[in-house]
Parts: sequence; structure tokens; C-alpha cells
Amino acid sequence: MPGIDECLLDVMRLPGARGAAVVDWTSGLALGTVGDSPNGDHEATAAETAEVARMAAEQPAFALGSPEPAAGAAGSAPPVEDVIVTTRAGYHILRFVETDFDSSVFFHLWLDRAEGNLALARIRLGEIAERLVLA
Repeated sequence: MPGIDECLLDVMRLPGARGAAVVDWTSGLALGTVGDSPNGDHEATAAETAEVARMAAEQPAFALGSPEPAAGAAGSAPPVEDVIVTTRAGYHILRFVETDFDSSVFFHLWLDRAEGNLALARIRLGEIAERLVLA
């Protein structure tokens, strides 16, 4: 089962991948990074994307239609699967990772708009997130 570094290397194999990180959305800390950062600073980017992830994950409007977690379920996942932000030059995909503990981790993939494939990246990022092992 792959860890953070191996998963980030897999993410960077996606066409158009510019940079990626695994971020804790409660603290805003980057647990691992690879490639470039949109603003040149991986830690600042992690903090900024954590705010977006936290806002999406904690909003009741996004929980509508989501299955209720089992009573007492440890590490119930946020109701949001991923968040996609498009810019003129690229895409930012925030993919939440389900874990056995607090599920406060997500992938941030920065994808070049001209070279990347958003649908493929979203599918592959989901597969990689399922394989990620956090120790």
C-alpha cells in the first residue's frame, strides 16, 4: 500500500500535472508536496487550499443527499468528494481522502489547462486517494 510520496509521484504522471500536495485541511499543513506550486510556496498554497476545502466540507448545503454516517463511525468522511476550481490557465482539484481516523486530508492537484484532461485527472486522483495509506 503506497504512502504519501509514492502517491504524489503517481499523481505527477498525469498529463498536464504541474504540482500536487497532500494537505491536512484542519491545520492547513502540507504533509507532502511535489512539482511546482501556483504561487511558488507549497506551504502557503496548502494553507490557502485548506481554507477552500474546509469551507466546502463544513457547509450543510453540500451534505444534502449524502448518506448519513453510521452511528459512532470513526473517521466519517466529509460529504464532499472533490472540489474543482478552474482558472484561465489551469484546474485545481481538491480530492478528499477517506481515512480510518479523522478524514481531514485531501489531495491538491494543479493541472495545466492546455495539456491536462480534467475528467481523467479526477478519476485517477480518486483511485490514488483510495490507495493512499497514512501512518
